[in-house]
Amino acid sequence: MTSKIHSAMPYGFLGKLVEVEGDKNRGLPAFNIVGMANKTINEAKERVRSAIVNSGFSFPDRKVTINLAPADLSKDGSYLDLPIALSVLMLSGQLIKPDTEGKIFVGELSLSGELRPVKGIINIVETAKTTGFKEIYVPIQNLSQASLIKGVTIYGVDTLINLFLQLKNQGQILKTNQDVKIPKNATKMASEALLDHIRGQINAKRAMEIAIAGHHNILISGPPGAGKTLLAKAAANLLPDLTPEEMVEITKLYSISGMTTGEVVTNRPFRSPHHTASATSIIGGVNGPGEISLADKGVLFLDELPEFPRSVLESLRQPLEDKAVTISRANQKTTYPADFMLVATMNPCPCGYLGDPTHECKCTETQIQNYHKKISGPLLDRIDMYIEVEKVKNSELAATIATTDHEHNVVKNTITGAITRQKARYKRDGIYNSSLSSFQVSNLLTMEPEAEKLLAEASERLNLSARAYFKTIKVARTIADLEGTDIILSKHLAEALTYRRR
Repeated sequence: MTSKIHSAMPYGFLGKLVEVEGDKNRGLPAFNIVGMANKTINEAKERVRSAIVNSGFSFPDRKVTINLAPADLSKDGSYLDLPIALSVLMLSGQLIKPDTEGKIFVGELSLSGELRPVKGIINIVETAKTTGFKEIYVPIQNLSQASLIKGVTIYGVDTLINLFLQLKNQGQILKTNQDVKIPKNATKMASEALLDHIRGQINAKRAMEIAIAGHHNILISGPPGAGKTLLAKAAANLLPDLTPEEMVEITKLYSISGMTTGEVVTNRPFRSPHHTASATSIIGGVNGPGEISLADKGVLFLDELPEFPRSVLESLRQPLEDKAVTISRANQKTTYPADFMLVATMNPCPCGYLGDPTHECKCTETQIQNYHKKISGPLLDRIDMYIEVEKVKNSELAATIATTDHEHNVVKNTITGAITRQKARYKRDGIYNSSLSSFQVSNLLTMEPEAEKLLAEASERLNLSARAYFKTIKVARTIADLEGTDIILSKHLAEALTYRRR
């Protein structure tokens, strides 16, 4: 006697369909799982046996073999506990083929028969939908995330026995995605940092406003205590609300990584890895996304940029251009989205006080040069904006405390207006000025003749690379969007040039 239950599992940023086939033969009682199953899935034998018995069902006293097809696909995780249990129940005649036909099942079983959540549930539901399945049964804790995918009926399973009753049409036992309300974008700030909390630094605030409005990468240099980190954290709270499509993509990434299995991500990410982080944790691997993907549609903050290993910084070059990262291993190739805005900070020298009038710099010229050489020219060329900040005087801090006038909200509204103009120009969400190719810059953006002349002169004088040339135009376009101007004027271009590193 044989049985077949359909399931699915994450595979990189996508998913793979898995058929759980069962066979019962005469012989000494045994329970075997074949089909490139790793240790976690082999351990499912004990979880499944206990869950079946403790739920009041009988376990076959025959030789039971479970095959996970396709056999050449490596299986990992506890996704297949539930379909394995259902396959065994079919072999023992407690379920019949019509009960499970045309349905997808996934979930981890406890010894008592309760369902536990699994990672990557959105991948699984998307795979089921694209392969034509209309009914999907997932752990109830995964139901909110799974409900982000429309066009299919999703049931939230709490226990094996309640699923059995549902399949036997013993009444509506399980919750469906129709019972779930997808949360709207949360108004809670990702951190408590607001522009209102930053005293002085007018030029830096202006630069951050431009960077966020156009999704430009920015590097901030200045001495300790100048407010560099606070500027970066305030940036996270100036970002626009997530669109429904972005919410799905970000939640999917966080679900794959195991950082959340039940909640829907409603805020834009702000990732701040320590400089001791490994290249794999930053870039990602075949087993899960890294920091650059977890920062997708949000901010990747690298504090003290030169302190990161050179290999890690160089690995950022391709994702900064392509807005995605492809990880290749011997038997698997995985691509994750990595459309993040880079906000990086650094000191002017190893001790941090080069050019500070109140502290003496103790670094030698060689030390300063070696410090700056930690960041390669090609990486700097991919950073749209560079700004130097000075430490704010204590007298200025005290003088400005009482003059704050909700600056954060004013700037956020201006940024929202600029993003709206970009959406209208490019006729879709998620496309910012920084995303444009050189071809798009030439065909979609217009400069007045004086601005074109200024750019030609500046590119010769500053020896701009082709990449820096087009990045300057894109920054100028963002400045024009903040002013509500359709054409890039010479004043917009002049300001954009001030953000190029000399």
